[in-house]
Amino acid sequence: MKTNYDLVVIGGGSAGLAAAISAYDHGIKDILLLEAEAHLGGILLQCIHNGFGLHEFKEQLTGPEYAERFANQLIERKIEYKTDTLVLEIKEDKTVIYSNKEDGLVEVKAQAIILATGCLERTRGAINTPGDRPSGVITAGLAQKYLNIDGYLVGKRVFILGSGDIGLIMARRMTLEGAKVLGVAEIMPYSNGLNRNIVQCLHDFNIPLYLSHTVTNIIGKDKLEKVVIAKVDENFNPIKGTEKEFQVDTLLLSVGLIPLNGLLDKVNVPTHPRTRGALVSQNLETMKEGIFSCGNVLHVHDLVDFVTKEGRKAGYGAATYLKGKMHKKGRRIITRNKSGVSYVVPYYIDVENILDNLVELNFRVTKPFEKTRLIVKLDDKEIKNIFKLHMLPSEMESVLIEKEILMNSNAKEITLEIKEG
Repeated sequence: MKTNYDLVVIGGGSAGLAAAISAYDHGIKDILLLEAEAHLGGILLQCIHNGFGLHEFKEQLTGPEYAERFANQLIERKIEYKTDTLVLEIKEDKTVIYSNKEDGLVEVKAQAIILATGCLERTRGAINTPGDRPSGVITAGLAQKYLNIDGYLVGKRVFILGSGDIGLIMARRMTLEGAKVLGVAEIMPYSNGLNRNIVQCLHDFNIPLYLSHTVTNIIGKDKLEKVVIAKVDENFNPIKGTEKEFQVDTLLLSVGLIPLNGLLDKVNVPTHPRTRGALVSQNLETMKEGIFSCGNVLHVHDLVDFVTKEGRKAGYGAATYLKGKMHKKGRRIITRNKSGVSYVVPYYIDVENILDNLVELNFRVTKPFEKTRLIVKLDDKEIKNIFKLHMLPSEMESVLIEKEILMNSNAKEITLEIKEG
């Protein structure tokens, strides 16, 4: 059994597939991809609705169709992969320990690693929802798996907490399968889903969206019977007298995602307090040399096309590193989020190792903005002043910075800020 590889990619979803293919196309042939599920594709396999691939392929695909295209590219290149394989640990020397039924417990030594393990959904316990503990309270993504893969309708009278994209899509999906979706509650004063999903999944089916509301009580002895929602104030505290009660048998939770970053704990890779993803350079290399991170394990994306793009960037970065073409780490420009910006990825720009003529900074805003300006500064010097017609927290934004500007600057930080008015 082979136990040494140039590159090990952990995760066979959209990010991991794109990363492995990109590294191969940039000259790295000795690759092993490890995927925990039985098939390549990750979460895409349960997303049977269309809307995937508009950026990547200029056409609308379902999730399985999108995944199949990249899985086929991996197979065509004869990149080695293993499914039903659980990665247990990454060691300081880049040894990867994994286990599966065929091989048992195996240690392989990698020269570089790309982490593309995705996210977990936040559960009821993570948000401390009060009330009884009956069956019928599940995450929206799990309900999607039950319905689209297992063919099991989880309920007939449904309420949804959280207006994330999976929750919105499941509101439509449950309706199409004959369930009655009584409403969607969102604690924020705006939706956390894409506008197109709000229109296509709620408005088109007359499903009410209760903004600035949350579930304040769950009622049921064995099986869920009722949920109570209430309006919240600016501090997200329920307002007495605003309660609404719904008779339901199912509550779907679409209340956020948690990056699966546990494998980085033992190699002491620092993470961002906001995204919970690793701190990375513009090449997506973490603070641990030779370990890269991409996709939803790095920060949550709104479109799979953007995940694919980021996976390619990680593959390119890893290939450059493995070829010995990365310079020793020198000057860094730290990225900072200021007023109106929630976070910025990458965390820093490794100036000596800028691989392209443009450096892309991805960010999200803290609230909806209309007719505002994005201000980008190197230290105190303004280098970009961009008019933005609309910006939403649910949609990832990006700005491109010219390599020449960064190379010719002695700045220590680059800041992104929203200026209203």
